[in-house]
Formats: sequence, C-alpha cells, structure tokens
Amino acid sequence: MKFEDYRISDEIKKSLEKLGFRKPTDIQYKAILPIMKGEDVLAIAQTGTGKTAAFAIPVLDKLQYQINRRRTDGIKCVVMVPTRELALQITEVFEQIGRHTRVKTFCVFGGVEQGPQIAKLEAGIDVLVATPGRLFDLVSQGHIRLERVETLILDEADHMLDLGFIHDIRQLITKLPRKRQTLFFSATINEKIKELAYSLVNKPVRIQISPKDPVSKNVDHSVMYVEMDEKRFFLERVVKENPDKKILAFVRTQVRAERVVAAMERVDIVAMSIHGGKEQKDRLEALKKFKKGEIKLLIATDVSARGIDIPNVDYVVNYDLPDQPENYVHRVGRTGRGTAKGIAVSFCSTEEKPILDEIQTYLTKDIKVLELDPEDREATIDFSPEAKFDWKALMKEAEETESKVKAAKSKKAKAKAKKKKK
Repeated sequence: MKFEDYRISDEIKKSLEKLGFRKPTDIQYKAILPIMKGEDVLAIAQTGTGKTAAFAIPVLDKLQYQINRRRTDGIKCVVMVPTRELALQITEVFEQIGRHTRVKTFCVFGGVEQGPQIAKLEAGIDVLVATPGRLFDLVSQGHIRLERVETLILDEADHMLDLGFIHDIRQLITKLPRKRQTLFFSATINEKIKELAYSLVNKPVRIQISPKDPVSKNVDHSVMYVEMDEKRFFLERVVKENPDKKILAFVRTQVRAERVVAAMERVDIVAMSIHGGKEQKDRLEALKKFKKGEIKLLIATDVSARGIDIPNVDYVVNYDLPDQPENYVHRVGRTGRGTAKGIAVSFCSTEEKPILDEIQTYLTKDIKVLELDPEDREATIDFSPEAKFDWKALMKEAEETESKVKAAKSKKAKAKAKKKKK
C-alpha cells in the first residue's frame, strides 16, 4: 500500500510526495488507520522507524477539516515529549507534513523566556508540542487551556517516566477532557509504561513492531574491550580513520562530556557537546553544526540525545556503556536510520563488564567482540599526541572542568529559583 492509496487529504499527500515518502513503514502502516478511526493506540517500535509521521499524518488530516480562522475552539492536540530537542524536531515534522494545510503547530519548552511562547499561544494554535515542565507551568498560569483537546500523544513515553515526569503527566491529564483519543509511542516497553498506558486509555489498540533483535538490522554493532584511561585514544583513532564521517559519541555524565571534548581538542579534533548542563542556545547550536556537517564529532549524554533524528550519522560510539540496558538500543539507533546503514561500537572497560552482561541479557544475544591485537593496542596509544601530555596538568584541568560544570549548574538552579519567586 502506498500513501497515495490512503484516504487522506490531497494537501498532505502533496507534502508527503515532496518529502519523498512513498510507502509507509511498518509502524506507520499499522498505526495510521486505527488513529484515523479515533482509537487509542499503544505503539512500540524501534527508533528510526518513522513513529512521528505515524501519528502526525492522521492527526493533521483530521484537524485540517475542523479549523476555523479564529481558532476559537483552542488547542486540539497536545504532544508531550521529554526533551527540548525532541519537541523542536517533532514540531518540524508536523510543519513539513502539514505545510499545505491550515494547521498551526507550535512547541513550548523550558530553559528560555516564556513571554514569546505566551504571545504565540494567544495568537492561536492547533497542535501544541511540549515538555511536561513548561506545559505544566503555562497551564497553571492560565496561558494554556486544555478543555478542547481531542488528542493526547505521549512520545518517548518510557523516557518521560525515567525522568520522573509521571506526576506532571497525571496532573495534566486531570485537566483534559475525559472523552479524548490517547496515543502512546515508545521504542521500549516495561511494566511502568503498561501501567500508565492502561490507566489513561480506553481499550487501546496495541501495536508492537519488535523483531527478535531489538537493534535495527541496518546497524552493525560490536564491542571492544578498552580500559577507562585508554578510551580517548581509541575515539581519536575512530575519528582520524574516518575524517568525513559523522560520529556521535555517548558518555555517562555531563562532566565526562566536557572532559572528552577537551581531550579531543588536545589532539586537534574539533568536537562539541550536548547535555542538560548547557544553555539551550548552545545545545541547539551544537546540533545545528553537527547536522550540517560543520563538526564531525558530537559528544552527548542520554538525556539530551534521546529520540533526536540526526540525518546521516555514520558511527555511534558508546564511549561509556549506558546504565540502563534499553538505552543501548536507543543509542545505536541514532545510526542506520530508515534504509541507511550504520556502525556502532562500544568501549567496555573491566569495571563495565557487568553492565555489558545486562545489555546482552536484554538483547537476548551476545554482542560481536572486536578483538584487539596487543601490538595494535599499543600503537593506537603510542601514536597519539595525547600520550605525551603532562598528566598532572591534565588532572588539574579535569578538576577545573568539573568545577565549571558544577558552577554552571548552581547558577542555572539559582536563576530558576529566582524566576519562580517572581
């Protein structure tokens, strides 16, 4: 079945054709029709399979026939997401697919002044994409009214629960009409997700696109046993052996992200970082440069990069293994998206082996091991300019980096507290 065969508006078909969308992916094929029928849906599918379009297409099709020019009925659809970057990305998808319709989509998120967001809301919108914190703030201040909402969508629902948004979600839902359509989309599912989903929906259609291997067949993923203090040498090697490739490297903490950026700069590799401790404009700037290929190496934490669709990521490097096994699937899913091929490699130190065991249990199979010849290992380290640095100076630099990150966090927290008092 092709998109031209669906009973959706010509305006949306026109946009899909311009975007190069000819045939639906598996999740789109199974989700679009139930959503068009008004059914509640709980959809589980691998990252990179087109989940956003799976709900954007039917929602836009439904809304464009309802909209009046003054938008006196208020917001019709709310999409809740865990991060600012994902809010912007989903808004862009709605705008691209709905370009030839009358539907207006807007996103709100924290970390920026709310004045311009309030002005846009007052002008009238149809689809609101939001992070829970800012959405809750604007609802409590009376700037967002939810009594006319017909569709609630929770995207990356598992991640929102991991970030502790369950309380905000439940509070907001009390302000929504009881008679509404609720859609849950996630790449993984667990008992918490099931409990939340089934408490909010009415006899949902459950759609699960989950092959035996949760990692996409387009991704060649492997693990390399590398000790903690050797990892920077091997990341340097991956980057220098692939100078034209986009490489996304995941680390466990914000401090680690800054240390890795500094280590790469010492060996003349330009890198930027993206994590929750950075200002929103800096995060967006890093993403923009990476997407355009102006920088080839982006260092990220799980919170910042979850769900983000960055075109043509050639390599994913798990510089640190993730604490949560399911995050391994989300990380390596940043490459090999759609029909593209991708490579993912994980650096596993001795102390991380228990984490690797958990990941392999979650995947129900062992990850391919890249064997390192002892001479090759030594050469990787010896030929790096990093091996010649004064380690006392580097340790001091690491401590200073950690102090700077802590100071930035403290400044951010004080500014937030001051804003709340106002």
